[in-house]
Amino acid sequence: MRGSDLAEPAVGPAAGLRTEYPFVLPRGLVDDRGGVHREGVMRLATARDEINPQGDPRVRQNPAFLTVLLLAQTVTRIGAVRAVDTTVIERLFASDLAFLQDLYRRINQQGHTEAEVACPHCGGEFAVDVAGAAPGGS
Repeated sequence: MRGSDLAEPAVGPAAGLRTEYPFVLPRGLVDDRGGVHREGVMRLATARDEINPQGDPRVRQNPAFLTVLLLAQTVTRIGAVRAVDTTVIERLFASDLAFLQDLYRRINQQGHTEAEVACPHCGGEFAVDVAGAAPGGS
């Protein structure tokens, strides 16, 4: 495809493409001082984010490490930690890792962070934002 074949990109708020998703971790990242960081941001993955780790020797040796690499590339902040790398992701509690894996799947495959749930008391069904970043939420 030549550059002249590409359509003009949509710009501004009217473009409507959401590329960053705030989240709140269930437990939180504990830093070296004992501080807990729960709020963060994940960006949409690019094709490069998904392709490059395939050649990483750590992924060839242990395919589960792919998750760590993908999250290290797409999580742009956890609390005050702005340099999110594989070491930061590896320090997360298992429940927080599972939460981020689910969020990654939701925003990159399904395009949203909402899940349909049913109230255990009344049986009413409604949508909740699993990222935990809904206005007025925690």
